[in-house]
Amino acid sequence: MLEMQGIFTKQKKYEFFLLAVCAIGWGFTPYSTFFAGIALGSLFGLYNFWILVRRMEKFDRVVDGPVGKKVSVGTAYRFGSGIAAVAVALTFPNEIHLMGTVVGLMIPYVLLIVERIMFHARN
Repeated sequence: MLEMQGIFTKQKKYEFFLLAVCAIGWGFTPYSTFFAGIALGSLFGLYNFWILVRRMEKFDRVVDGPVGKKVSVGTAYRFGSGIAAVAVALTFPNEIHLMGTVVGLMIPYVLLIVERIMFHARN
């Protein structure tokens, strides 16, 4: 599962770059609410990806271990996190754009797909 940790480390680097771009967009463009939504959604999306990585490592340990243990991949936690992000956006509609938040929730997964495509194109 070291590969998953490597992928997650790359994801964090991409996300922090995206958050810097969002901060610049929030501060210097008239679309500050949209950039705030993207930032909020991508933070919650990164949290969701972290949950997925952690659960996949646990799943890997259970598969290699004794038979009969049951483990989930944290779907309920990730749904709850998405609902929390949307709830924050709905609570502050003048500061955070709802659609930006929804788009931001999907950014880590899009970055994952792009990174994997680039990886396979190089190899």
